[in-house]
Amino acid sequence: MFIDIHTHAILLHDPRQRRISRWTAPDELLQMWDDLGIARGVVLPLVHHEIGAILQTTENVLDIYNLYPDRIIPFCNLDPRWQYNNPNNDFTPILEHYKELGCKGFGEFVANLWWDDDRVLNLLSHLEKVGLPVLFHVASKERGQYGLIDDYRLTKLEFVLKTFPRLQFIAHSMGIWSNISGDANEENWMGYPTGPVTPGGRLIELLRTYDNLWGDISAGSGNNALVRDKEFGFRFLEEFQDRLLFGTDICGFGQEVPQVDTMNEALASGLLSQEGYDKIAYKNAVGLLGL
Repeated sequence: MFIDIHTHAILLHDPRQRRISRWTAPDELLQMWDDLGIARGVVLPLVHHEIGAILQTTENVLDIYNLYPDRIIPFCNLDPRWQYNNPNNDFTPILEHYKELGCKGFGEFVANLWWDDDRVLNLLSHLEKVGLPVLFHVASKERGQYGLIDDYRLTKLEFVLKTFPRLQFIAHSMGIWSNISGDANEENWMGYPTGPVTPGGRLIELLRTYDNLWGDISAGSGNNALVRDKEFGFRFLEEFQDRLLFGTDICGFGQEVPQVDTMNEALASGLLSQEGYDKIAYKNAVGLLGL
């Protein structure tokens, strides 16, 4: 069984919107899950203007959840610049409201702001207070990308991990997964590095140091990190089996989803135990999200 920690689907009622939207429709998502053997999963609202022409409210995800309550796990999402771009906004009431409606987490957080921007820190403080884990994407620059901005050593991420020790951070994107290897640098960390993993990976260091950091193995970035050096990648799955989460990052119908095959190959290799496989496939999500 798999629980998918990372997907995108939008319920669009107006055919004019479908002409400009590349996102998966809910029925398409379920069809893909059925083909892949995925029992249920998270749908992440798309509220930040950096991400696309068609945005998606939390309410839209809740509508999908209400259509398929046995399959869809709703997350909520906010932009820290909402409500007059004020760094002192009280986001707790709205987060508690969404939590009461069934939202199990927050994300995908892709606002193109620095991690230590006062508006970001304010929102993170309310997420920690309410107890919703945050799934995020990392960027390397302001403008021209989406995601929280950091340097290639992920020093800003480490700052927020220290600052909010009770907030669970679910890490995703090229900037995270390139750092499985010690050869991540200014030139390659926002791509898909190949070749053997070298010692000194910053992600390894952070996972060993901060127990509020989780890894989302979705997308090409997550899968590339696991298969660029399969012996290392499969041992990585085993070592961090308690804080890794299966995911696909399905965005469009029919896209390639290699994570199921990668997980199965890791199990067959003997480097990933059945216990570790089950934790990453679904048990960790059950525990983290309180399912």
